[in-house]
Amino acid sequence: MSSNLENYFDVCYKLTKECGLVISEAIVKSKNIQMKSCDIDLVTETDQEVEKLLIGGLKEKFPDHKFIGEESTIEGQKCVLTDDPTWIIDPIDGTMNFVHGLPLIAISIGLFINKEAVLGIIYNPLLDQIFTAKIGQGAFLNGKPITVSKETELSKALVCSEVGTNKDPERIKVNMNNLNKLAGNVHGIRALGSAALNMASCASGGTDVYYEQGIHAWDVAAGQIIVNEAGGTVIDFSGGPFDLMSRRVVCASSEKLAKDIACLLETVELERD
Repeated sequence: MSSNLENYFDVCYKLTKECGLVISEAIVKSKNIQMKSCDIDLVTETDQEVEKLLIGGLKEKFPDHKFIGEESTIEGQKCVLTDDPTWIIDPIDGTMNFVHGLPLIAISIGLFINKEAVLGIIYNPLLDQIFTAKIGQGAFLNGKPITVSKETELSKALVCSEVGTNKDPERIKVNMNNLNKLAGNVHGIRALGSAALNMASCASGGTDVYYEQGIHAWDVAAGQIIVNEAGGTVIDFSGGPFDLMSRRVVCASSEKLAKDIACLLETVELERD
């Protein structure tokens, strides 16, 4: 497994860097923007190009592996996670930021074997930040080890969250209720516009908590292992174990903080991935 894992990582790392060049060139150009579920849920030709490059490159090296990609799932492919080696890919996490030229975007790739995350890469080519993790080997930013802040107190926590890309009134109401509950009880609240970068910021100690509901497996597949390998905690809104397909996540610098946040959060009904 270890030699295979190093090979998987090396191939993925090289492809990710190559795709970063595509994004860096495209962000300053005019974009062909399409809507998915609504007018704030967007996809561009660059999302589609990067996903094809990543899946094509990985398939060439590992033809027996499976793939779950954001854009190919939108095109009708099923989101099925089996025990087979499976790459879960978000080609541009933070498409809204990308469309506006805001440099908070990321390529996010997680590899799962036997339904367990074994490696993760989150790459922001615009800021030249690449967060990586391999199971049991720690987490890194640009090759240097990172750890969570270890904060345990809610009142001292810097929290990341998002209102999401859905205009359903009930979901907006619940999301705003959650923000209102936290606003007077935490140190501050931030939104980076990218689930992957929100998780990476928690893993590297820049923030202490990230929570969101309505996300998808490809948004958090890489972040999950990076946070865990950095010493953090990733759980469900219920306070129980994290479920990749539930479309909910709470990650934090400590188990206590994760559970303290989860206790305060309201949930909405969501269709599973």
